[in-house]
Amino acid sequence: MSAMYRNLMALRHISRRTVSSTSRRQVENKVPSQQKHFQEDNGIPIHLKGGTKDALLYRTTMTLTILGSAYVVYELFSAASPKKPE
Repeated sequence: MSAMYRNLMALRHISRRTVSSTSRRQVENKVPSQQKHFQEDNGIPIHLKGGTKDALLYRTTMTLTILGSAYVVYELFSAASPKKPE
């Protein structure tokens, strides 16, 4: 019985040492470089400084906004115009 207890304590000690001694992966802090990039005065609007993804997102949003607004105006005129009797 004492040999089993000793093995259990050894396993507990090894597992605790393994968990506590593992090194954590260091992640590089990218905030200062991003701040420098976005605060740079290069004539590009802030909403487009992120690159191609930002430009694509901006154009998609503007397209959907214009199409949605046109559809709302169409529906308003359609609802406001009198129906022809059949």
